[in-house]
Amino acid sequence: MKFSANIIEAELKTFESRFSGAVKSDVPLLDTIMKYIIRRKGKQLRPMFVLLSAKLHGEVNERSYRAAALVEMLHTATLVHDDVVDESMERRGFFSINAIWKNKIAVLVGDYLLSKGLLLATTNEDIQLLHILSEAVKQMSEGELLQIEKSRKLNLEEQVYFEIIKNKTASLLSSACAAGAWSTTQDKTITEKMKIFGEKTGIAFQIKDDLFDYGNQDIGKPTGNDIKEKKLTLPLIYTLNKVDKPTKRQIINIIKNENKNTSKVKEVIAIVQQTGGISYAEQKMNAYKLEALDILNQFPQGEVRDTLENLVKFTTERKY
Repeated sequence: MKFSANIIEAELKTFESRFSGAVKSDVPLLDTIMKYIIRRKGKQLRPMFVLLSAKLHGEVNERSYRAAALVEMLHTATLVHDDVVDESMERRGFFSINAIWKNKIAVLVGDYLLSKGLLLATTNEDIQLLHILSEAVKQMSEGELLQIEKSRKLNLEEQVYFEIIKNKTASLLSSACAAGAWSTTQDKTITEKMKIFGEKTGIAFQIKDDLFDYGNQDIGKPTGNDIKEKKLTLPLIYTLNKVDKPTKRQIINIIKNENKNTSKVKEVIAIVQQTGGISYAEQKMNAYKLEALDILNQFPQGEVRDTLENLVKFTTERKY
């Protein structure tokens, strides 16, 4: 499906201008890298969630723009650091920062973005926004480390998988919605509801990402990429729990020892499809999406709520 953000078009333009100004540096190399990052920005889903969550409860204001910029800075910093950790040479079809400027500079760029986010919040005394987003950064780090720890054993329970994606992916989207709501309400109850709404949406978003590994769409990463990286995602976890012991041993052997062999990876994908791993993951994704929409429907109906609903649907129905 397509998604239209017309209702916050003006706010997004203002945000882009504020974000560019917020990351500007007097150091020529750093400024060049910041311009490169801005030019290759992605879908900007997180700033959209911030601004729509703000607008759902009031008028978008300066604090809302700072919240959106803070979310985008932290998100970009984690992506830059992730590419170093994963030794990834590409990000969204462009060369990654570490591919062009090497690891040392990429790590420092991530640190710079984190520090600019901290300064943006503290300079304006947005302590609650800083608290909301700092919690997300903590959870993202914990989720990443938990995934690294568990992936070594290739024995992941579904419950642990959900803990990982709740921390690693959903926490930032959750914080984006909470920060947006706080910026226009300063109401803890509304902010908490929007936080849970964002978490449910974020989990659905990540399951959709996992499902791309088993599809054929050109989505910026090759099919079977998660298997090659030994990442245990929901379709695979379900399959490992359902197949007989010889098939389970076969799958684990391929992931451990033959994960670079394209034909072997295709074997695993075929087993997952035959066992029902795809449809199971889709059911779970849709259940989280409906839980998110149930929370959203507790707020007054209107164009902003409709747009947020469409954005949630877009995250689970997108083709890339």
